[in-house]
Amino acid sequence: MKPHYETKLLNTPHYTLQLYVDYFNERLRVDDYRGNMERIVKVLFEMMETYSFTKLIFYTRREHWRKLLSKGFTLEGTIDGFFNGSDNYIMTYYRTDERCISRKWIEENNIIQDIFAKGKKTEEANLPQNYSFRKATNNDSTELAKLYGRVFPVYPTPMDKAEYVEKMINSGTVFYLVEKKDGENTQIVSAASAEINKTNHNAELTDCATLPEHRKYGLMKKLLLQLEKDLVNDGIYCAYSLARALSYGMNAALYQLGYQYSGRLTNNCYIFSDQFEDMNVWVKDLTTK
Repeated sequence: MKPHYETKLLNTPHYTLQLYVDYFNERLRVDDYRGNMERIVKVLFEMMETYSFTKLIFYTRREHWRKLLSKGFTLEGTIDGFFNGSDNYIMTYYRTDERCISRKWIEENNIIQDIFAKGKKTEEANLPQNYSFRKATNNDSTELAKLYGRVFPVYPTPMDKAEYVEKMINSGTVFYLVEKKDGENTQIVSAASAEINKTNHNAELTDCATLPEHRKYGLMKKLLLQLEKDLVNDGIYCAYSLARALSYGMNAALYQLGYQYSGRLTNNCYIFSDQFEDMNVWVKDLTTK
């Protein structure tokens, strides 16, 4: 059975490429690179053909994004400070009209504009005493997988599998969760993670999930603040998140926490439904905390 994804490291005399080969979402992503850009683009196009992928994402340094623009790539977003303080220009290349044309772009624009228009809130919802926060451990893998399976009918990675969640925790991904206690029973009702890149010193805040009946208390904002504290203590100051563009609540939470909207990735992945969804890019400089 083909995996959801693979990571590959290509080393040649002319270039080095760190790749994320995403079979599930039919895309190829360049996470890091160095060397001859002409040869890099050539091999990427060849790989796209081999895998029959329809989207190529290239995390690009400031020096190279215009070169990719001249090769037919599009600038879809930026992540300030991604490469050890230098900016990441998210360049994309499409192989089909279907993949590069958004079906909901105006609706998604309206969501963002509405969030901006309402401004930032100062008051916070009162949290009942039977809710508690803590960092997750391997022992939580099964219950976390159940949470993700309930919240997301479809997800870009197999977060509904306990063995995958355990693998993520073991590899250094930090999870925080919220538990609700009812008598003798305790249930995980919300969780989020930080995938840390220790080479380039950045972190993606992701895997954000809250059961619908518990969304009135602002749990996700509190979880993300806990993760931010851990990142700063670990010397990670570039935090970013990719939010489903049709999710009012998730985009609003990031805006309220001081993240800056910096682009939208068209038809980026399967999440929540069986169709590709656009993802908004949000970025925060944690040195300002």
